[in-house]
Amino acid sequence: MNPPRTDRGRLLLVLALAVAVAAFTATVPLLRDWFDLRVYYGAVNTWIHHGGRLYDYRVPGTTYGFTYPPFAAVAMLPMALVGLRTAIALSLLLNLAALGLIVHIVTAGAWRRHGWYGCALGACLLALFEPLRDTFSFGQVNLLLLALVLADGWLLGTGRGRWAGVGIGLAAAIKLTPALFIGLLLLAGRRRAAAVATAVTITATGLAALVAPDASRFYWTRALWDTNRVGRLDYVSNQSLQGILARLGESDRAVWATAVLLVLGVWAYRTRRALARNDWSAAFALTGLTACLVSPITWVHHLVWLLPALAVLTRAGHPRIAGALYAVLCTSVVWLWFDDASGIDGFLGSNTYTWITLGLLLRLPVGQLPAERAFLTRSTRSTRATPPAPSAAAPETAPASGHPDPPSGATATATGVAAGPGRGLTRSPSNDPTGSTRPAAANPQSSSSRASS
Repeated sequence: MNPPRTDRGRLLLVLALAVAVAAFTATVPLLRDWFDLRVYYGAVNTWIHHGGRLYDYRVPGTTYGFTYPPFAAVAMLPMALVGLRTAIALSLLLNLAALGLIVHIVTAGAWRRHGWYGCALGACLLALFEPLRDTFSFGQVNLLLLALVLADGWLLGTGRGRWAGVGIGLAAAIKLTPALFIGLLLLAGRRRAAAVATAVTITATGLAALVAPDASRFYWTRALWDTNRVGRLDYVSNQSLQGILARLGESDRAVWATAVLLVLGVWAYRTRRALARNDWSAAFALTGLTACLVSPITWVHHLVWLLPALAVLTRAGHPRIAGALYAVLCTSVVWLWFDDASGIDGFLGSNTYTWITLGLLLRLPVGQLPAERAFLTRSTRSTRATPPAPSAAAPETAPASGHPDPPSGATATATGVAAGPGRGLTRSPSNDPTGSTRPAAANPQSSSSRASS
């Protein structure tokens, strides 16, 4: 089928695709009802306006409360000045801005060459991506963190590393998982950027300790080590190594630690190969994949960290593979095993997104991107070659006696100089977001249901 060639045909195709996307999102995915944003908003408001303790807050009717480091609550303090609806609107705008920055970076600005038609098609495709859908409908912070980290990667890859590390440091202070990118900076020998990131993380954490000393003490001594506060490890949305083991009934921490060490070893080996070839795009993509795998809990919406890897795969000349993986990540397929993840089909199907993440870690092309195609590397622009200088050894031809001087072009040819310009160029159905306390419902795919991540 040939794509439409007129603006009218393109507009009709975009409208039809938008309707199909809207129908899909209204019937297949789980609706999240900004559950996580309600957690943030309720915890901050209770803390600021009612003198409650930050980590004691629970969303009414659930057992879920604030689980991030105290600095995240400090960063969210402006929510205490507005109503919930305004906070939801601001969350949508911030996530849209972060997504715009991410798309600009991972496409290396190529989106501008496709005009309104290409951008509209791209927006429809992005709207189908389950981690993005969940991030928006939960009111989550994943896109903001990814934008901070990629901004640092762009600074490093384009030789503007003076402020590199600030974004990674802030992201690690808001949520611990991005701290693995400090390890990437150390592997790359970027000690200054690693020091900046570490200093920013420590400073932000210290600021939170001054603002909320009791909350900081509780988080770092108790809440951090209690994964039950976040949700059930075996919940199908947990697409990490720990999630696989929990669904298998394996609770031995030593087994999980061994798996984590193996994955970190693969990450270090493959990342060093990428860095040796100055492939910052692959290095950052591999680190995002690894962070998703080694985190004890990686909800589906955390998998926005796979976007850089899919971009690397596409730009390295494998768009069909990237498209196939992207399509699977749009399907909500893991929720088919919401009630029962036992058996071979449960082992394979309920961990589908984890298999994709692991496969990308093992097989992502490394060092194959030309500089002009790597989204975290300064593009190399070919410059026009200058015409060669006249050879000093070339004899000067004088006009014969009695003849007029030859035209300038003829003289240039005779002396070996190219004439003229340009020549010579060489959801969970209940209100329970993570399924940690309530039984599974019969129809987790219902559009009126909520399930967390």
